Amino acid sequence: MNTFESVALSDRLRGLALQLERGLVERRVVVRRCLLTALAGEHTLLIGPPGTAKSELARRLRAAFRDARYFERLLTRFTVPEELFGPLSIRALEQDRYERHTAGFLPDASIAFIDEVFKANSAILNALLTLLNEREFDNGAGRQRCPLVSVIGATNDVPEDEVGEAFFDRFLTRLPVAPVSTDGFAALLDTGCTDPWSLADDALALADADLAALAAAARQVALPAGVVAVLSALRTHLAAEGGYVSDRRWVKTLWLLRVAAASEGRSTLRVWDLLLLPACVAPDAPRQAAVADWLTRHLGVGESCAPARLARVVQAFEAQLEAEQKANDLDYDDAGRLRFSASDLSAGMADECVTDVATDLAEKIGDAKGGAGALRMRYSRQRRYGPAHIGARTAQIDDLLARIAGYQAELQAERASLADCRRNTLWLDDAELGQVERHLAATASAIVDLAARARDARRGFENLPRLPAEAASAADDAVPEPVLHEPLA
Repeated sequence: MNTFESVALSDRLRGLALQLERGLVERRVVVRRCLLTALAGEHTLLIGPPGTAKSELARRLRAAFRDARYFERLLTRFTVPEELFGPLSIRALEQDRYERHTAGFLPDASIAFIDEVFKANSAILNALLTLLNEREFDNGAGRQRCPLVSVIGATNDVPEDEVGEAFFDRFLTRLPVAPVSTDGFAALLDTGCTDPWSLADDALALADADLAALAAAARQVALPAGVVAVLSALRTHLAAEGGYVSDRRWVKTLWLLRVAAASEGRSTLRVWDLLLLPACVAPDAPRQAAVADWLTRHLGVGESCAPARLARVVQAFEAQLEAEQKANDLDYDDAGRLRFSASDLSAGMADECVTDVATDLAEKIGDAKGGAGALRMRYSRQRRYGPAHIGARTAQIDDLLARIAGYQAELQAERASLADCRRNTLWLDDAELGQVERHLAATASAIVDLAARARDARRGFENLPRLPAEAASAADDAVPEPVLHEPLA
């Protein structure tokens, strides 16, 4: 697909999505996710109470695909295979073959809606497993290839039995559908006066050639390392939380992301596309909300420039500055007593006398009358630092400030990318994008504050008491060890 064709398809999909959601209240995200899932050749499960427009969504989706054959069935515990897969062929039975007439039934459909999907018996669910995943139906001694594009299933709840879980896994997108909110109730009442829905422009419907071209473009969509890193981190997070996502589901999810990018005329995935993940990797509304919250906190913010990590780095410099501001030139032993050297006691004494005098004086000032404390205060003197020491400290903070400036530039670029995404996205929920933007804005503000604290620390090091220029020596002005902190790479 060349650029012109890609852009043209993107415009058609935008118009098609607007048509599909027309007259449906608070169903924009659900409608678009169903359409995207169908474009990826996958299936959607709508989870919610009756009367929330689940069947209407499926019927509208049928109109999105040109010449699509449609099948719809409500399953009960009394449903028999003939209702889904067609009646047995009498002629085949006469020839000792067990085959079905599938024309007009699920194996012959392009778009299907199956209501109460988990109420069927295990025999039907097992037959559906192969049909949904391989697009094949076991008909007699052979397998029949099926033209199925997408199935929309509907259920009030999901069973926890083994067959039910396997069938549940066949639906790549699981979308909770709630009743219309209080704010949308008035608009819902108005829909009762509108004409029955139909696709206003049949030219928007997608042909098989459109789907093939979209798939070809999706295969060329690049997967940046940054997106892979977030996917890997999320997989680790979900595993730690006890959530299992199969390898097959990760591969199918990535394909859906590539289709989303290609359908918008892009040749590269971006991190914002990952906001489509919750409905694919989490089974229900609470856990999907938890994944969405995790993504909100991680998208657009590299681990190295996370405010929590930068704060710990800045705190390390602040602690070092405080220690050096309070440091003095006197040396104390482990008991808290002044440790005297020969120069402290008498520069003119003989070496053999110095040790005895020092010991005697230390014992005298360490008595129980508090003399040690008085002498410590009298001889305390703030430590002074030379140019080499101060230069080393400020250079290290300059490196930190340069890194922070780089993070700020990266964050600004991410926010610009997010703003562009909000203007042009076909599939993402603007409310979720708004949450990410608010988090990025808070992160940017926190980094500004941390940069200011780092500059304050730098000024503090510059203003440390200095050694007189004539008194500074190589011994007094040694380059210190760097301040230890978390790596920023």
